[in-house]
Amino acid sequence: MNDEGAKVEVPCIGEMFPHLDVLTTMGRMTLPDAFEGKWFLLFSHPGDFTPVCTTEFASFAINHERFRRLNCELIGLSVDQVYSHIKWIEWMEEQLKVEIRYPIIADPNGDIARTLGAIHPPNSNSTIRAVYFVDPDAVLQSVLYYPRGVGRNMEELLRMLRALLVVKQHKVATPANWPSNEFIGDEVLLYPPKDVEGAKERRGKQGCLDWWFCSKKL
Repeated sequence: MNDEGAKVEVPCIGEMFPHLDVLTTMGRMTLPDAFEGKWFLLFSHPGDFTPVCTTEFASFAINHERFRRLNCELIGLSVDQVYSHIKWIEWMEEQLKVEIRYPIIADPNGDIARTLGAIHPPNSNSTIRAVYFVDPDAVLQSVLYYPRGVGRNMEELLRMLRALLVVKQHKVATPANWPSNEFIGDEVLLYPPKDVEGAKERRGKQGCLDWWFCSKKL
């Protein structure tokens, strides 16, 4: 609910990412158009000059090229002013020796964050730790929320991105802990058949423990 008690509609997985005009540390941008043809990961944080957020942003900077090699760009977001973002970037460059090469959205009124559902509750005045994966077709593919006291894990975000790429390209699913599942290793899962004939075709095939549980190597 917002301040007036009306329900706030936020984008869901599988829906188009909303059209947003944003002010960033690298100038004005239009999302998702600015990343046309690429994946992008938009991540919000509670506030500049806070310890957990600082470690996260520095880690995103260190791993930036790893995301780029997977055709994914990064963009941050909080309700801080753009000059606060700029000063914070300078501090990280001076104190932590990392260079922030991705833009950070300044959203002092919280309008962008509320559109994305990144303010909990909606009448709060700071963003939560949220992560949005958007594919090259501008479709929202994943949303993750983290509590204020828990920093994000770059290896898991990169794993998630690799899994999303595999799922989208090969029309398969990935098991728990992929690519190191306890039972099928780095194999991927086939979606269950949609009818009786499909189930019959799967029975006894290599890689199938049952007609509804089949895996294969890519």
